[in-house]
Amino acid sequence: MLTELSIHDFAIIDEVSITFNDGLTVLSGETGAGKSIIIDAVQLLAGGRGSVEYVRHDAKKAEIEGLFTIDNKNHPIYKLSKEYGIEITDAQIVLHRTITANGKSICRVNSKLVTLAILREFGKTLIDIHSQHETQSLMNPETHIELLDSYDPVSIAKAKEEYTHLFKKLSTLKHRYEKFNDNEQEMAHRLDLLEFQMKELEQANLVPDEDDTLEEERLSLANFEKIHTALMDAYNALYGEQKGLEWLSVAQQALQDNSNYDNFIAEKSEEVSNSYFTLEELTYDLRNHIESLQYSPERLNEIESRLSEINRLKKKYGSTVNDILEYMANIEEEIEEITNKDSHLTKLEEQINETAKDAYLEAYQLHNIRRKAADFLMKDVHQELKGLYLEKASFSISFDHKQQERLIQNNDYTSIDLHKNGFDHIHFLISTNTGEPLKSLNKVASGGELSRIMLVLKKIFAKHQGVTSVIFDEVDTGVSGRVAQAIAEKIFQISSESQVLCITHLPQVAAMADTHKLIKKREIENRTATVVSELTAEEKIEELSRMMTGTKLTETAKEHGKELLDMASAFKNKKSG
Repeated sequence: MLTELSIHDFAIIDEVSITFNDGLTVLSGETGAGKSIIIDAVQLLAGGRGSVEYVRHDAKKAEIEGLFTIDNKNHPIYKLSKEYGIEITDAQIVLHRTITANGKSICRVNSKLVTLAILREFGKTLIDIHSQHETQSLMNPETHIELLDSYDPVSIAKAKEEYTHLFKKLSTLKHRYEKFNDNEQEMAHRLDLLEFQMKELEQANLVPDEDDTLEEERLSLANFEKIHTALMDAYNALYGEQKGLEWLSVAQQALQDNSNYDNFIAEKSEEVSNSYFTLEELTYDLRNHIESLQYSPERLNEIESRLSEINRLKKKYGSTVNDILEYMANIEEEIEEITNKDSHLTKLEEQINETAKDAYLEAYQLHNIRRKAADFLMKDVHQELKGLYLEKASFSISFDHKQQERLIQNNDYTSIDLHKNGFDHIHFLISTNTGEPLKSLNKVASGGELSRIMLVLKKIFAKHQGVTSVIFDEVDTGVSGRVAQAIAEKIFQISSESQVLCITHLPQVAAMADTHKLIKKREIENRTATVVSELTAEEKIEELSRMMTGTKLTETAKEHGKELLDMASAFKNKKSG
């Protein structure tokens, strides 16, 4: 869960640090106080798109940091952290986001610098933000298949992974076929270019690692005098009258002559003898190497010329000789393919059809898993809708795809409409009143109904997705009365599965809070700032009264606020009991 959130110089927020608890936390306050700005900050922390507009006026940067506690060792965050080499200690993850005034974004996970894409991966496993905008995404059928897949993520993810591998292979083969099947003139030009390059590379007669070998030899020849002098100095220091080996021989003899009188002398005598023979052999090696040295300015010129030719080829074909040889092998294969174009096209067609068949079979397996998941999801949705006074609503999941039997009978798998999610096109359909036919959500559901449907899906998915924190940003807009009470109860039920943070204007939702935080806007040193405070029991009653009646608080309003709080407590006690 999100344990602590720190925000600095973000929009109208100067500096604020908020501690969060488990269960349901409600954030309330007047419009414009900064409630949604806090959710914007969390969204950025989860990898959302940033903007310099978020940086507080006259500040150099905006900073957001969130501390998350993950007690469940099977949570996907642990696998993700291992994948990116990020250590988790004490079951804690810290996400950090900085946006500078010049638009630069800096992301960290447990103090390790990461890309925005990686931060987004971590954010997706920790935070699920539900706003009015997301409710509108229900209108787009393209999002429905992702929602269904998140219902049974384990089974579907495994099947989708196998399908995705084949789909990518099929797409690559099709791309090769299209590219290879371009017009004759283009292919002829391509062949001319490749043959010219092949001839140039064959004439170069390159050898693997030749550039490295030549560089070493050039270095040796260019520094011949230094190498020769160093070897001679070392040799002369060891061999000859009054030199190293002679003095070592004296030490060896002195110890050897007296080794019978002392064990220490005997031990060291043997060590000195070994050192003497080792140095003597080294001296012979130095002498032999000095005699083998030859300086050839002609060879140095040859090497310089050869390296110059190799460097010219590197600019065109690769950064090393081995890269050039690999490129040479690739164009040799491409020349052969173009020369024997017809046979290669036939081979590609066979590969495409075979891969398309395999991909279809995996897509069909994915389709069957989705069908089963859809049946269970529809039952769950119907059950939950009853609790939100949509008991007469009918919810269905439609699977639309082209007729495939004829194509399969003709062994024409390449014509089947496969996409990144298989061959399924998912549509959520609903009828909100008895006797009405099932229709797309955008043609039937009102804003309040859409909010309830999305809330139902969130409650269901909270059990399956493993997200630690669910955030609702004014999802209760457009509802009132008994529906508002039902929404409040549903949000509280979600908080039993995940930590819930909720911005609301509904007193029914606020009354359900385990923790109630009030957001206020104040002027501090002629600057507007957002202040967050946690309400006491008495302050909760006053805030609920204000939410019901406005700014004027009456005793009657306070009584209603206390009554609402007591009703919420009774509901929670009943659920926990």
